[in-house]
Amino acid sequence: MSLAIDFAGRVVAVTGGGRGVGRGVVEAFLAAGADVEFCGRTEPEQLPQRGGRAARFTAVDVRNAAQNQAWIADIAARHGRLDVLVNNVGGSPFGRFEAGSPRYFQAITEINFLSAAVATSAAFEHLLATGGSVINITSISARRPSPGTAMYGAAKAALESLTRSLAVEWAPEVRVNAVSSGLVATESAVDHYGTAEQYAQVARTIPRGRMASPDELGNVCVMLASPLSAHVTGAVIPVDGGGEWPAFLSHTPNADIVQQADRVTDTGGTTT
Repeated sequence: MSLAIDFAGRVVAVTGGGRGVGRGVVEAFLAAGADVEFCGRTEPEQLPQRGGRAARFTAVDVRNAAQNQAWIADIAARHGRLDVLVNNVGGSPFGRFEAGSPRYFQAITEINFLSAAVATSAAFEHLLATGGSVINITSISARRPSPGTAMYGAAKAALESLTRSLAVEWAPEVRVNAVSSGLVATESAVDHYGTAEQYAQVARTIPRGRMASPDELGNVCVMLASPLSAHVTGAVIPVDGGGEWPAFLSHTPNADIVQQADRVTDTGGTTT
């Protein structure tokens, strides 16, 4: 099999593709030759482009089930097919759990989980016809404590569970996978962490020493949707640069780890 990935003639739908991770996903599929449709609340000032080709935007509130379903149906009707659905839209403000209202809990669940469930259900018959796949963008918050964004972490954990269940329920025709995002260097990342120095301090807690770029997550999505991943389904692929330094190392740099290892005896495994 050739290792080249060519999505020419294939149609990809991405929720929330105007900025951040979603834009990286849209641009990666455009670079691979796909026809890409994306949605969001507001059209970006500049549409994602690659190789002289631009993605098509539709204004959709994915929390509205009717709008969500109509968007998927319109894409399939205009193109005559749908090959890939990427459920990317999501997010949450920071706040203590006990301060959240029932409406807040519902809103976080709608944007991070129910919107993906609705879009995936609407896309099923079209993906079945093309032997396509679903890719859900989740988060490291789904598998580790997420204080301050507890409902977000819980919703992303639900999305990972849905990923695994549908991978079995829809096999062998439709593949369903997830990309678990670590910290990402989006357009607003520095402002989110306060200052450039605070941003750099957070980045240093990642073993690879930096945050991911949106393009790097997009490239993994392309790989998962491609024939190179034909036997991959039900997988949750972390794109997190190795996660976080273990607390007992106190974010020790690699060089210090090597120095510590040099002080370990080769007999008892204790420091000299």
